[in-house]
Amino acid sequence: MALRAIYGTFPSGVTAVCALRDGSPVGFAASSFVSVSVDPPLVSVCVQDTSTTWPLLVDRPRLGLSVLGSDQGVMCRRLASKSADDRFADTPYTVTDGGAVLLHGAVAWLECTIHEIVRAGDHDVVLLRVEAMQDHPDVAPLVFHGSGFRTLASEAT
Repeated sequence: MALRAIYGTFPSGVTAVCALRDGSPVGFAASSFVSVSVDPPLVSVCVQDTSTTWPLLVDRPRLGLSVLGSDQGVMCRRLASKSADDRFADTPYTVTDGGAVLLHGAVAWLECTIHEIVRAGDHDVVLLRVEAMQDHPDVAPLVFHGSGFRTLASEAT
């Protein structure tokens, strides 16, 4: 589809949205992450209406949003796969007291609650309120562009 190709011309970071369900981690990859507001602290992700993972997360008290690091491409593909048996294989993570799952190796962690869900075409725009956060500034981000992962080049000043 031509529109999808146009959307792919815009580079973006990639996040993982994850939580515990029945004692096991559940999650998906989202490249539609956007910062929304500082006061109140809000971010958003877009979730396709055909997602089979989102219904397993929507009622969780806390969601972990991990901004993925440059070496997490394989793990990201696994999280995005509809057929992966174990999306969290070989992926170390931390579980917060609220049940949010935060992936090790990420650039930043946000522990969130759902603020509002807005229907938008074939997606839901999920506004998330940031309840806790931690950054890992020594980790380079994973960048998604043109259906592939890219690295950022350092610019000499």
